[in-house]
Amino acid sequence: MKKLILAVLISITGITACSVNPVTGKRNFQIYGDEWEQQVGAEMYAPMKQSQGGEFIIDPELTEYVQQVGQKLAERARRKDQLDFEFSVLNDSTPNAWALPGGKIVVNRGLLTELDSEAELAAVLGHEIVHADAAHGARAQSKGMLTQIGAVVSMIALGNIDSQATREIAMMVPALGAQLLTQKYSRDAEREADEYGMLYMSEAGYNPLGAVELQKTFVKLSEGRNENWMSGLFASHPPSRERLERNQKIAAELPEGGSFDRSRYAEKTQFLRRVQPAYDAFDEANKAIKENKLDLAQRKLNEAMAIEPRESMFHSLQGDIHSLQNRPEQALASYQKAINTNPGFFYAYLRKGQIEYKQDKLQSARSDLSHSVELMPTSEAHYLLGKLDQAEGKLDSATEHFKIAAQSESDSGQQANRELLIEDLANNPSRYIGSRAEIDGYNMIWIRFGNLTRVAMKDIEISYVWLDEQGRTRQRKISYRGPLKGGDQDRVKTGIRLENTAELPNRIRVEVTAARVTDPKEHAR
Repeated sequence: MKKLILAVLISITGITACSVNPVTGKRNFQIYGDEWEQQVGAEMYAPMKQSQGGEFIIDPELTEYVQQVGQKLAERARRKDQLDFEFSVLNDSTPNAWALPGGKIVVNRGLLTELDSEAELAAVLGHEIVHADAAHGARAQSKGMLTQIGAVVSMIALGNIDSQATREIAMMVPALGAQLLTQKYSRDAEREADEYGMLYMSEAGYNPLGAVELQKTFVKLSEGRNENWMSGLFASHPPSRERLERNQKIAAELPEGGSFDRSRYAEKTQFLRRVQPAYDAFDEANKAIKENKLDLAQRKLNEAMAIEPRESMFHSLQGDIHSLQNRPEQALASYQKAINTNPGFFYAYLRKGQIEYKQDKLQSARSDLSHSVELMPTSEAHYLLGKLDQAEGKLDSATEHFKIAAQSESDSGQQANRELLIEDLANNPSRYIGSRAEIDGYNMIWIRFGNLTRVAMKDIEISYVWLDEQGRTRQRKISYRGPLKGGDQDRVKTGIRLENTAELPNRIRVEVTAARVTDPKEHAR
């Protein structure tokens, strides 16, 4: 039965599932095509970059250099006319690189400081180019689609579909984008990316031994179990001795020669290496804040800013420290400096808007929060924009903001859920508090009710109608003061006794007709 339903679902899509991979020449199972790749890459690229530090803008020559190397390799891509390759350097210390479908590729500054030559950079970019060129993301999603379809069929059969969607991050990064970046490619996909990435390197004039040197570095670092490394590139591209030996074999089969360009790479990364101590101090400051060591955090941040005062993230962190020390005016000034130095990153707008909202500087708050969501939708910004719209009577717009914010499991997401619930509760209380009649061992009728939400309720009114022994229709209301915590249930007695318990479904009807949300400051029972 499942196979039949699955076949029907696939046939409905009208998509040919098998195609010849232009990179490898092999036939691959793939549902998603070029248009899907282009659309996903274009839609996901900006928010995924924002969620990981934004672009590294204080050294535009470095970005231009990475783009030149990337485009030189992309010219060797087998689908260069179908894909729109783009390359960016992210302002993130984690040594990482990734590719979205459609050819959207990034490399973190934290990886660039670990490389030793342009050939090693070409190895990194060539590997990611092949992931896009060979449609590894689309292939993985195609297989995932079948898994999801199979799971839905199974749940339909069990009658147990859980429609609740949860997200653990306050930034509203599209779930698909996060999945594409955190998924582990298959061994075949990694082998293809290594092999054809080295081929593209060779065709572009680089020595493929650069990829061997890169793997030697990766293996050494992974064996050292550097936590920062393990959370970056190695999470989705795990190195191994086997992979190193395979790359050595591939290099031996490719034409000899080609450039390493060590001196050119050293020249182009000279500024980055000079300011690296500033980012090391910045990372230590962040760690100190998490450990609530604000004095240490300030000292480390001072070290960072003395080396590179133009870095927007440093000013944002200064704003965070001021905010934690309850100095809102100083925090606002620091966030404004962060915006001035990098108006294309969302974080300082968001933090500035949050403080302005608390200070009742509502017009400024709206402006900054709106700027922040244009760059990176977050639960916090959407919640506050919803509150601003709500105060101005723009209820439809407020609801839309709350709905977006409510997708997050963060505090603001829970507050948004609360606002949505309050808005609808007056008209549809039974949607949020379920109820039913039940009978005890003495044939007495009780009403059981349960809070279906995650928000505590109080002043619950339950209406019920029943037929008495003479066939007359009676009705009554019972009030339950509460509070009733989210997910909890209770019951109240009606005082009605039923001789024939089998008649219960036909003799009484129960419905919750009113309820109120408990103030968060009240103690839930």
